[in-house]
Amino acid sequence: MNPVIRREFIGILRSPRAFGMLACLTLVFSLAVLMRWPSDASVDLSGLQSLQVFRIFGYGLMTGVVFLVPAFPATSLVNEKNSGTLALLLNSPMSALSIYLGKISGVLLFSVLVLLCSLPASAACYAMGGIGGDKFLSLYLVLGLLALQYTTLGMLISSYVQSSDSAVRITYTAVFGLLFLTLLPDAFFRGTGVGGDFAATAGSWIRSLSPLPAVMEIVGQGDVGSFGLKSIPGFTGFIVLGVLSAAVLAYWTILRLNHRIFDQSRSKGLITNERSFGSQVYRRLLYVVDPQRRKGGIPWYLNPVMVKEFRCRRFGRSQWLLRLVCVCAVTSMVLTYMAATSITSWGVETIGALLVLLQVLLVIVLAPSLGSGLISGERDSGGWELLRMTPISSLRLVVGKLMSVAWTLMLVLMATLPGYVMMVLIAPELTLQVQQVLVCLLWTSVYALAISAAVGCLFKSTAVSTSITYVVVIAVFLFPLLVWLGRDAPFGFGTVQTALLTTPVGAALSVIEAPGFESYELLPLSWWIAGILSSLMFLVLGVQVWRLSRAV
Repeated sequence: MNPVIRREFIGILRSPRAFGMLACLTLVFSLAVLMRWPSDASVDLSGLQSLQVFRIFGYGLMTGVVFLVPAFPATSLVNEKNSGTLALLLNSPMSALSIYLGKISGVLLFSVLVLLCSLPASAACYAMGGIGGDKFLSLYLVLGLLALQYTTLGMLISSYVQSSDSAVRITYTAVFGLLFLTLLPDAFFRGTGVGGDFAATAGSWIRSLSPLPAVMEIVGQGDVGSFGLKSIPGFTGFIVLGVLSAAVLAYWTILRLNHRIFDQSRSKGLITNERSFGSQVYRRLLYVVDPQRRKGGIPWYLNPVMVKEFRCRRFGRSQWLLRLVCVCAVTSMVLTYMAATSITSWGVETIGALLVLLQVLLVIVLAPSLGSGLISGERDSGGWELLRMTPISSLRLVVGKLMSVAWTLMLVLMATLPGYVMMVLIAPELTLQVQQVLVCLLWTSVYALAISAAVGCLFKSTAVSTSITYVVVIAVFLFPLLVWLGRDAPFGFGTVQTALLTTPVGAALSVIEAPGFESYELLPLSWWIAGILSSLMFLVLGVQVWRLSRAV
């Protein structure tokens, strides 16, 4: 037996977070079935009741696989590389293929446990009648392939990065891209006549990289973005592209498992201040922000901790922030323009819902990535003891840390404003609604930042804090939407409205009158709830920082 398999699998099972994830999944799936279990010992022969539960069960299981599985392969190789054990493995008699198979098998065995946790709930759902066993087999086939695809993706990213927290951040960003962004080309090009048949076909294949169309097809809800037009079936397309992408990612990673993986030669570069006068003038005219220019001192009126975060964090540096803002601005303009070309079929409300979901997606990706390591990153690297020896107070330290993330999130949200401006130009009567949506998105950013900072400060390891923060933030924002998917059955109107009140995202979608959210009245109560919960999270952060600053 491959010794790496046993080492990896046992190591995952010994992790408390793995046990907690499995226990929570089992509890959630069981409750989802029990809430709709017949109370009069009768079976619904039409299958409507079991289909309603099956939909919630299918989406919930897909969510568990998508957001729980990637965290483990993302840190697999980079932890080995940083601890020095990867060099020992490469010098052992084992081949690169054996090492890779051992690594990936341990993670896949954990993925099997995730799927096995749902078997009691799926058996109960099947016993309710009306759903054939082929539906369950298709669902487990798609989710098993999804686990394989995301595991190979995480292993490849882990072979390139230099730290475990970077691996987790990049992996989850790539997972979000495959899950949601791959749906956009097909949604825009199909049926609009833009780009011709080639663009429509290419968009349809790109869409098949996402598991969402396949799962929607299995649970009997059509296909996302289909609009009644003929396209590649989501199930077939995902099976084909899932196998191909997993094979390519695995082969790519195996090729990197050699001694060259440790070679990180980089040019030392040349500081602009050390160049000639003409070169300095030329670079000042060419660059808005010159990354090679030596930074000046910290002004007295700025928080030094905030400046330190901006200068030490890659996406805090000015050139990267400008690139991120430009990408967001151009993307929002292009999406709104392309959606406006098919305004008669989409509607302004659908365009607004799309912009809201894209902004929320950016917040969910960025906030845990930047906020989870504010305290744990300092404790993990040893920088916390240095901060304790400075004359900076705990309050100023916390404010500086939080503002470094808040400014980044605000810049991203402001960069997407052109899309809303175009939407108001299309439908001026939506001005008040757009203003309310922007307030909801502002609360979404504050809420996500508060949760990320509070959860992240409870752990010492940056990788662990980042992984758990992503899971918590995603659960907080996604659980109400899963309840909304089960509106009318198994959840009533009051239950759905209460769930949507817990997140400003539901309020933003209801204000913009997105399809399915028109009947819910969530303002201003949703803002009050977000404010209270954010205050509690910031209080947890403050207490933890106060405790750590006085620890011996």
